[in-house]
Amino acid sequence: MKYPIEKKLVVGISSNALFDLTKEDEIFQKEGLKAYKEYQIEKRDVLLPKGAAFPFIERFLNINKVYSDEHPVEVVLLSRNSPETGIRIYNSIQRYGLDIQRAVFTAGESPYPYIPAFNISLFLSTNEEDVRNALKAGFAAGKILKTKMSEGDDSKELRLAFDFDGVLADDEAERVYNEKGLEEYRRYETEHKSIALKPGPLADFFKKISYFQKLESEKLEKDLHYMKILKTAIITARSAPAHERAFHTLEEWGVSVDEMFLLGGVEKKRVLEIMKPHLFFDDQLVNLDESMQSIPLVHIPFGVANNE
Repeated sequence: MKYPIEKKLVVGISSNALFDLTKEDEIFQKEGLKAYKEYQIEKRDVLLPKGAAFPFIERFLNINKVYSDEHPVEVVLLSRNSPETGIRIYNSIQRYGLDIQRAVFTAGESPYPYIPAFNISLFLSTNEEDVRNALKAGFAAGKILKTKMSEGDDSKELRLAFDFDGVLADDEAERVYNEKGLEEYRRYETEHKSIALKPGPLADFFKKISYFQKLESEKLEKDLHYMKILKTAIITARSAPAHERAFHTLEEWGVSVDEMFLLGGVEKKRVLEIMKPHLFFDDQLVNLDESMQSIPLVHIPFGVANNE
């Protein structure tokens, strides 16, 4: 029996994150709304190129193919386009074979207020204002950076990588580090190693995606030839002795992760270029090196790292 939307893991995606609308945005900026509308209507049957978040969305929807009875995940389009200019976007969705049935077109207004109406656990957009407003309203949201989209590999595996502090957990430890320095940070985290950190902006989404990761592990235990479709990783600047609090936090949350990297100052780029995740989430722009052209990067403008 298929899940109702209240029980699904739902991702909200903006049209600019799903498709590459660079040319269309230039027309809007240089020639105005009227020219933009005319262009989109004229090109309504012209396929839009894939955007940075397309590989993630495509593979995320593949979860429904494995769990075909439940259909436990869903994608909802949240677009600032008007209904008439949104026709081209929906035509492209259908031609790419993406199972996206629900959409919001707000004709220039921010769509983020409709996040709770669709039980959305993560909102991805290229519009920083929309993302910041969503986060301030208590919704999980991230800004897709304008990196080039990789065509990816032939596997069906979805790889997601997360920073820990300021993304999965709150920024309590980051504040100590920023205000008092490395040595005090290490002392503080050692003293609090048995106290779980409070959830960060993407904690709820991570807990829900971790549920599928557990199901995948169970499938692999039953069938050693099963090819997993989901891999999760935490890539954090933490190292010993600050590692214990991170481990304890995940344990208390009842979640597990496939891979965890405690880098202690090593560039995250070194790991990311090997793993090649379909999304990497971090609250610090310094870690989102756009020279990693084939890795979709997601900025979480939250907490002390973003002067919040």
